[in-house]
Amino acid sequence: MTDRYDVVVVGGGHNALVAAAYLARAGRSVLVLERLDHAGGAAVSAAPFAGVRARLSRYSYLVSLLPDAIVHDLGLRVKLRSRAVASYTPTLRDGDPAGLLVERDPGAATEESFRAITGSTAEFQAWQRFYGDLETVAGIVAPTLLEPLASEEDFRSRVVAATGERVWEGLFERPIGEWIEETFTDDLVRGVAATDGLIGTWSSVRSPSLFANRCFLYHVIGNGTGEWRVPVGGIGAVTAELTRAAIEAGARIVTDATVFGVEADGRTGEVRYRYGDVEHTAGARWVLSGVAPWTLKTLRGLPTSPPPVGSQMKINMLLTRLPRLRTGVDPRLAFAGTMHLDESYVDLENAYQASVSGQVLEFPPGEVYCHTLTDPSIVDGELHTMTLFGLHAPATLFGGDNARMRDELVRRHLAGLNRHLADPIEECLARDAHGRPCLEARTPLDLADELNMPGGHIFHGDLAWPYREDGDTWGVSTDIANLLVCGAGARRAGGVSGIGGHNAAMAVLAADR
Repeated sequence: MTDRYDVVVVGGGHNALVAAAYLARAGRSVLVLERLDHAGGAAVSAAPFAGVRARLSRYSYLVSLLPDAIVHDLGLRVKLRSRAVASYTPTLRDGDPAGLLVERDPGAATEESFRAITGSTAEFQAWQRFYGDLETVAGIVAPTLLEPLASEEDFRSRVVAATGERVWEGLFERPIGEWIEETFTDDLVRGVAATDGLIGTWSSVRSPSLFANRCFLYHVIGNGTGEWRVPVGGIGAVTAELTRAAIEAGARIVTDATVFGVEADGRTGEVRYRYGDVEHTAGARWVLSGVAPWTLKTLRGLPTSPPPVGSQMKINMLLTRLPRLRTGVDPRLAFAGTMHLDESYVDLENAYQASVSGQVLEFPPGEVYCHTLTDPSIVDGELHTMTLFGLHAPATLFGGDNARMRDELVRRHLAGLNRHLADPIEECLARDAHGRPCLEARTPLDLADELNMPGGHIFHGDLAWPYREDGDTWGVSTDIANLLVCGAGARRAGGVSGIGGHNAAMAVLAADR
């Protein structure tokens, strides 16, 4: 027996929920099929430590790209809080501990920090100009993410008219590393700027592929400001609201449903799935895919190339107290934003080159963040969460022995963190009900296994420019007219944004008019 719907959505990640909510609100019958026992994909909270109440944002953890328009349209009751600072970067200068502070709105304290680190205020002034240009670009690009794709020519003309040829060339035509090198002279400052091009992307910022440029662009344009905000209640609170919005609009969400076949011919589609011990078929006018494009090919029985390569290491920790820093700076300030560890420009390039050769630096680059300094609601008492996101840890590093390499990367990342601490981080770790340290780590292979995310690639593949390069109006099409991509593999997606889901829904509604 075949149940029929207007739309069947394969996968129940946050983008799929956005698509389902928009389409159900427009009167379409919608079925969402999710393999796991809960919706949300990578945007979920979890309590991984036995006997300890702490709802960690297990995979995704901050929000920037989620447009306010989606929050408003779907009536989402979510709170996103600003962090007290943008970043703090501990370092050693002539063997002595030092640190670079960047306030959320850079002012006198940031200027003085730049002067103390670099010996003058020239780098701070260059920083202000650089990010001023990027803010202008963000104001132009962000509103277009929920619209039909502009042509490259039109897109370029908008950016050039507002910022000039120099910014367009530096961001869209030449490796982002060249623009950074021309703008800054200090190696540490260059590195802090460059990291936005490498989070979740395995590349050099000097690569002519411009993969780092695309990653950089999406990291600095969210909502027209580029600010990364903290979801109150954890990232799972965002998914919970999307689930509520979809269900209240009339969408049906089925979890523990394993999809094993997808067919579409341009007019109708069928999705075959297993629920319990029974196989089902759902027919629909439209099939939307929230899974990675590589996975969709396997579900269609099409040949595939090797899966994309994810490149990050994530370590979640629960602390009884924040560690003191060797610089003497208040840890509630240092850990409130993003703490950059071993992310100077040279460090980042060395780490990439080592990873290409299957090696890992003694102190791998990574970024630390404490959710509880902005939102303490996810824990009981005085506990703190600490997340460490490691860069240039490609899936290929873990193929021989995932568990052994995972443990080794944890050891090296914590050693790199401890170089800047007066209190070793191990002494600050909470213990679970069994007396074990409250620490868990996830490699790309773990993400592939737990989330069915090919290669553990958090963007489902290489990011694309947010303008039209073919005839795809919304950036969600496949080779079949009624089979659309609504997840992170859409042209304008990646991160917790809902943009892919929104645009797939708009494509359906536009075609049905």
